[in-house]
Amino acid sequence: MEMKAAKKIFKNALDEGRTFVLENEAKDIMAAYGIPVPPYATATSADEAVRKSKEMGFPVVLKILSKDILHKSDAGGVKINLKSEEEVRQAFDEIMKNAKAYGKKKSIDVDLSRGVFISDFAQMGTEIIVGVTKDPQFGHAIMVGLGGIFVEVLKDVSFRLIPFTEADAREALEELKAYKILEGVRGEGPRDVDALLKVMMAVSNMIEENPEITELDCNPTFVYEKGKGALVVDARILIKGPEGSPAH
Repeated sequence: MEMKAAKKIFKNALDEGRTFVLENEAKDIMAAYGIPVPPYATATSADEAVRKSKEMGFPVVLKILSKDILHKSDAGGVKINLKSEEEVRQAFDEIMKNAKAYGKKKSIDVDLSRGVFISDFAQMGTEIIVGVTKDPQFGHAIMVGLGGIFVEVLKDVSFRLIPFTEADAREALEELKAYKILEGVRGEGPRDVDALLKVMMAVSNMIEENPEITELDCNPTFVYEKGKGALVVDARILIKGPEGSPAH
C-alpha cells in the first residue's frame, strides 16, 4: 500500500515535469509509511484556509503549494504560528501576493492553483534531521544529526548506507556528539530515542521501495520526552525520472 501511494505521487510529479514532490504529497508519503506527521490539509481560498484551520485548531502554519516554487521561504511563502481567523486570512493573501511577486522576479508565471498547505503548529521538541543522500558509487545513505539551524553550524551528523538494521541506526545516533542531549542533560529528561529509530527505519524502508528518491530531508524532526514520540514537521523529497534521467 505504501509503495503504491508513493509511486502514484512520483508519477504525477514527473508527468508535471517536477523533480520534487509538494509538501502535502511528501506528508502523504510519510503517513503511508507510518511516519508521524502533524495534522495537515490544503486550501485554495482564504475562506477554505480559515475553515480548515478552525477544524484543525490554532495555531497553524501556512505554506505555498506550487510546482514552480521549491524553496518556499525564499518566495515569502511561509507563515507560522497563526493564532486566529484574521491572521490566517491575512497570511493566505500575503502568501499569494508574495508568490506572484516571486514569479515576476524570476520571469515565470507561478502556478497558484493548488493554494496553500496548512499544518498544525507543532509543539517544539529536540530538533533532529533525518536525511537521505544518494552517492553515485555507494547508493543511498541515511544521515542523522542535530536538526534546524544546527546542521549547518555544528555539522554533527553520521551516515549509514541503506538498508541498515535497527542496531546500525542506534549506533549512528550514539556516534553523535549531540547524543548526550537525547540521553537527557541538565534537568531535561531523556528523549524518545525509540520513536526516532522507528522514523529512521521507516525512511530506510521507503528508500528501498522507491529508489527514484535522490534526496530526502525530514528537518526538523521533533523528538519529545521518552514515551511521547517524534514528529516529522518539515519534509522535502527530490526524485529523478526513469533510468536515472532528471525530470524536466
